[in-house]
Amino acid sequence: MGFPGTWMTESETMVYRVVPKCACSTIGQIMYYSDHGAFFDGDIHDAQTGLHKWAFEDSKPIITKAVKTHSAPTFTCVRNPYTRILSSFFDKICGIQRNGKRYRGNLVPLLVAKYGIEVGGDEGQDEFDQIKSFRRFLLFVRDTVRWRKPMDPDIHWSAMSGHISTIIVNGGRYDQIFWTERFNDGMQSVLDTVQTPHPVSLTDIPRFNESEGHGPKRAHPVEDYFDDLSMHLMYEIYKADFQLFRYDFENPANKMPTGAIDLEEVHAKLGD
Repeated sequence: MGFPGTWMTESETMVYRVVPKCACSTIGQIMYYSDHGAFFDGDIHDAQTGLHKWAFEDSKPIITKAVKTHSAPTFTCVRNPYTRILSSFFDKICGIQRNGKRYRGNLVPLLVAKYGIEVGGDEGQDEFDQIKSFRRFLLFVRDTVRWRKPMDPDIHWSAMSGHISTIIVNGGRYDQIFWTERFNDGMQSVLDTVQTPHPVSLTDIPRFNESEGHGPKRAHPVEDYFDDLSMHLMYEIYKADFQLFRYDFENPANKMPTGAIDLEEVHAKLGD
């Protein structure tokens, strides 16, 4: 299996397990800047040079050695499951992607036909019943996760714990897992442990939200999208994420973590 979704600086100062919809664009750009003293011109996910990525054959043995020998700090970043799934819906389902097309081609027509969702028209900017459509999307997400039908779960809505476990089950270990909701504190704690070729001042780093503007803006508070059934589905899908990363399942309005992440617990429960 190796280490899918893993990036590392070319200077081998830090290893990052990408978790989609959890500040991954900003983190990738920080890693790129720390080596090169400049940001990548474009979406960091498109960068073919300047970072080691598991997707590159030449990078695989370098990443494997670094992770297995623990020669560089390994970290990742998580996000409240309620806000993460909403972000996935508005970006990937309702939004037009940076290539000018719908995400995954026939995915949205399938959702419209099979689940009766609306997505804001051809450009993703028309008004529609966001709450009703989101709740139907959540049924689709549950179906993909529980039964892998009508498709396998997509990386943008599969559980964070599943992404994060790949490092652990293949012989790696995390030094830090931090929250997007306290991004500067968490990222600074990573940077404090390494010597980078170029110094990074987080107060001067822009936020690289590459999904911004792809789709309609969320029209309601987070909690309005989740009735009792929706919360039940969220717990069915993301129970481990709520528990391991200390998010408040009972209150969708509270996006902040409720306690410290226990790395020993994460390694024990995700290492099986």
